[in-house]
Amino acid sequence: MQALSREFYLRGAETVAKELLGKHLVWRNGKQELILRITETEAYLGISDPACHSYGNRRTSRTEVMYGLGGHSYIYLIYGMYNMLNAVTGEAVDPCAVLIRGGEPVEGTDAMSRNRFGVPWGELSGTQRRSLCDGPGKICKAMGLSRAHNGLDLTGSELFICAGGEIAPYQIEMGPRIGVDYAGEAAKWALNFKLYTCFTSKMSHF
Repeated sequence: MQALSREFYLRGAETVAKELLGKHLVWRNGKQELILRITETEAYLGISDPACHSYGNRRTSRTEVMYGLGGHSYIYLIYGMYNMLNAVTGEAVDPCAVLIRGGEPVEGTDAMSRNRFGVPWGELSGTQRRSLCDGPGKICKAMGLSRAHNGLDLTGSELFICAGGEIAPYQIEMGPRIGVDYAGEAAKWALNFKLYTCFTSKMSHF
């Protein structure tokens, strides 16, 4: 498995968000390899986007990684409970990112199941299997990702995204982003992208 190139991320967040659908998120934590197929993403467009953390050129210790070169992880905590994994996009000082909102387990399912529910995959109900990674906070919990992994190079060999199967345009549904009502009209922008498969259920807020 070869990580996507830096050039893949040095583009607009909307383009990257669409093209991440169907790709494989890989986390090698030193003990095992966990792989997730990405099925939902959201684009955040930087300083002109009221829903983005860098809106108005806000530059803080939390958002600093967004001001770097595309192709790094941006992981933040919300509500003191949920870690959210993003891929930084664009050139340096163009603070945009793509939120990884949903996915399907491919490899390391027992580990993901234990991280989320405390039991192996074989002991999960059908509902638990379908909801294992159907929200951004669930993804981080299942894969064991936290703010300690903020700023990792996604073109490296530890946490990275690699190619998946081909995706046809008709498989992608676009809609407004989730949970950003505070952003006014920007909350209605069609920057949420979903890939529906036979496994994927309705995506969760968290």
